[in-house]
Amino acid sequence: MTIKINRRAFMKSSLLVSGVAVTTGMLSGCATGEFVHGIASGDPLQDGVIIWTRVTPQGSGKLPVEWEVATDPGCQDVVQRGIYITDDFRDYTVKVDVKGLIPGTKYYYRFRTSMDSSPIGETRTLPQGSVDRFKVAVFSCSNYPAGYFNVYKHAAGQDDLDAVMHIGDYFYEYGMGEYATEDAEALGRVPAPETELLTLQDYRTRYAQYHTDPDLQALHAKLPFITVWDDHEIANDAWKAGAENHNDGEGDYFLRKANAIKAYFEWMPIRERHGEDNDDIYRSFEVGDLVSLYMLETRVLARDKQLDYADYMTPTGGFDSDRFLADLSNPGRALLGDEQKAWLQNSMATSGATWQVLGQQILMGRMNLPIPLTTFQIGFADYIQLVQLAQTNPDQVTPEQWAILQAPSVPYNLDAWDGYPVERETVLETSRLLNKNLIVLAGDTHNAWASNLKTLTGESVGVEFATPGVTSPGLESYLVGQDPNLVAAGAVEFIPDLKWANTQYRGYMTVTFTPEEAVSQWILVDTVKSQDFNVLDVFGKSLKVLPGVGNRQIMEV
Repeated sequence: MTIKINRRAFMKSSLLVSGVAVTTGMLSGCATGEFVHGIASGDPLQDGVIIWTRVTPQGSGKLPVEWEVATDPGCQDVVQRGIYITDDFRDYTVKVDVKGLIPGTKYYYRFRTSMDSSPIGETRTLPQGSVDRFKVAVFSCSNYPAGYFNVYKHAAGQDDLDAVMHIGDYFYEYGMGEYATEDAEALGRVPAPETELLTLQDYRTRYAQYHTDPDLQALHAKLPFITVWDDHEIANDAWKAGAENHNDGEGDYFLRKANAIKAYFEWMPIRERHGEDNDDIYRSFEVGDLVSLYMLETRVLARDKQLDYADYMTPTGGFDSDRFLADLSNPGRALLGDEQKAWLQNSMATSGATWQVLGQQILMGRMNLPIPLTTFQIGFADYIQLVQLAQTNPDQVTPEQWAILQAPSVPYNLDAWDGYPVERETVLETSRLLNKNLIVLAGDTHNAWASNLKTLTGESVGVEFATPGVTSPGLESYLVGQDPNLVAAGAVEFIPDLKWANTQYRGYMTVTFTPEEAVSQWILVDTVKSQDFNVLDVFGKSLKVLPGVGNRQIMEV
């Protein structure tokens, strides 16, 4: 039933706000404000969704914000409304967990203060029961000073998406003059603040800057987001007790982490299970009988410190492979941690959905490359030529070249699941034993990948689709002078489970789930250095996976 209330009377009445009854006396002397950071929705359920905004305060003190949810684009058929009191403790952000909604339904929402009204946003609840189709757009690694958010703009123009997943590095903590800021001034995208983020106000200011981007605002206003952080929302290569980019003189790491997490919960449309300072944000979403989506936390909750190849170099320049392999295969080495791992196993065991989907940050597929490639001792093109030479004219291969060819393969990225192989095997074996159709969605690397997922015994249990970065530079920025097409082809040739890669372009990916198949499509753009961009047809096709034993591997569409 639509509740129609005179707005002036409504604003003065006694209302429930965040579980607290608010009376007219509490509203006297409040600040006013306007909306410059857009609106957003997120964490959709069958019967509810989070709606979010931030009000720029004019004055100080508490600020009442009216919100309403309707079934029509003009917000005339209002089905839910209320007042939320925000203040400087939560940086004047507004987050409402709207309940009592209808499954599989599009809704419209807006916010108002005494001086301004927000844009009207669209959101939707998750369907229940028998579901024929569900399509998500997947993003990762959006670095404001590195380029324009062209892929957000492209996705906001699509009309067949049901939700957005952002699986980490929603923003970056670096200051001006640090990573990927060399074009920031020319692009008009100098990071704010210009220093590296350490304090609560630092993190808040950076979120505020990102939320003024028109393309990000458009996508937030169009679809509900399901998010999880990676490392840069805190600091590069974060783990449970530190980070690569937390250095001497930067204060207490745990205070920095607490500041980052508080700002994340203030500025992101994510449900707050335990308040604003919790780091166990793993949670699940059910899309009827079609998809069980598990959003994992692989960064700060339980992760042990990443291994570093430099720690295993011997005084004579050799590599202590025995000690490295012993440490790598230590069964006590944690990524998810026991509690999250048990939650995931129990959730998968009780799920009846066709697809079991892990929404998380880092590559799970095995990405082992010959050591000379991982250490940049030789480029992909030269290595391929050397392999061909050894096959056709082995007598011409020098002893030094044979040493390169005979070098063992190792994980190229110890910050990924490759650095935590025991827990990876637990997840893969769980899926195999439960006879589930597993799909892993990943980001983090700034490049696009598609891999088969197999147990150590070689049994196929699922696939991994990895999205490229929104703007963060990829392997082409490190392998300067090497043909990206050869790099991608070489990676596919040398990594048995890798079936496709693009190591050159930024973009995003969509995944369309049906009972019969799951199809991933990569949308790549030719530039992020100009707002005049084109979508590339460099791949020209999508990849898919079918459910059922014998089908859980990447196939061409």
